[in-house]
Amino acid sequence: MRRIAFGVLGALIAFAASPASATIDPLTGRPYEIGDDVQPRATPVRREVVKFNGEYAPGTIVVSTAERRLYLVMDGGKAMRYGVGVGRPGFEWGGSMNITQKREWPDWRPPAEMLKRRPDLPRYMKGGPENPLGARALYLGSSLYRIHGSNEPETIGQAVSSGCIRMMNEDVTDLYERVKVGTRVIVLR
Repeated sequence: MRRIAFGVLGALIAFAASPASATIDPLTGRPYEIGDDVQPRATPVRREVVKFNGEYAPGTIVVSTAERRLYLVMDGGKAMRYGVGVGRPGFEWGGSMNITQKREWPDWRPPAEMLKRRPDLPRYMKGGPENPLGARALYLGSSLYRIHGSNEPETIGQAVSSGCIRMMNEDVTDLYERVKVGTRVIVLR
């Protein structure tokens, strides 16, 4: 079993390190074959402390939509790194905002723009495990964007949202405890 896990881990490292490695399936470690589904897939992303050389003050949240990672900048050239899901094509955005609200198990009311695209959605959903906002939500400025949990953990690492930053429920809960209202959030494209 250890050998198989190492093989997949090795393939993930090779996939990330080599431009030619786009022909390797990161989950199986084997080359893609004709007829394979070659859509990007989420790979497990563990929360971890990493080196961080950005020019941001400790306490700042930096989201790299290209990497599909969120960094909480810490002292000493380090950051807590989390995997995230980001906006799908046509819903990407970038900029700087502040956290204006924090909510545990938030209720969800799809915005009018979303209801126009998806009239089948409920108009209101009480907070809980089936709610699309997941366990916690950090509201960004006066926008409709949030950093929030998800009832679809398989989407973490993908570009599938309507612009919100999705996290695993256990990760957004961890982040929620580490930040406060007023925290600066920078979304890089």
